[in-house]
Amino acid sequence: MINKQETSAISKELGQESLLTTRNLSKMAMIIALYVVLTLLISPLSYGMIQIRLAEMFNFLAIYHRRYIGAVTLGVALANLSSPLGMVDVIVGSVSTFIVLTIIYFVSQKLTTDRQKLLCVPIICSLSMFTVAGELHLLLAAPFWLSWVTIGVGEFISLTIGLVIIWLMSRMTDMTRIKKMLQ
Repeated sequence: MINKQETSAISKELGQESLLTTRNLSKMAMIIALYVVLTLLISPLSYGMIQIRLAEMFNFLAIYHRRYIGAVTLGVALANLSSPLGMVDVIVGSVSTFIVLTIIYFVSQKLTTDRQKLLCVPIICSLSMFTVAGELHLLLAAPFWLSWVTIGVGEFISLTIGLVIIWLMSRMTDMTRIKKMLQ
């Protein structure tokens, strides 16, 4: 019979660290909570035709570890419980976030520099806002193309703010320590 330590050793040899460790769950819970709180703090800007959801800056975490795909997705689901669009926004937003962050995770694995990895996030996320535009179009009869542009620009602004924060942090501290902590 294989014990827990042997299973952990085998998983690490295979490069498959369990996501269900106390450490990982704590990191995920912190991101979920921060996403929800930040979204709700500025809720007038977080929902609707014009969105600047600053919590979207947590999307950058997907380039550092796959655990953040689930954390940000759950944060979106919980934050969207307050959406005027109700459960539709919970489902569409969560599924869209999961797919987009999974794409970002795999794309970033193929990129070689931190700069390329960081720059792919705003581009992919902003383009993916067609899902929210489609949701607004179907539920509120909002013009699809206008919604896609306004929400895409809002997403780009949110992620640019996140990028500036990351850049400022890199100027003030050794980012290798922060990256190691995130992994």
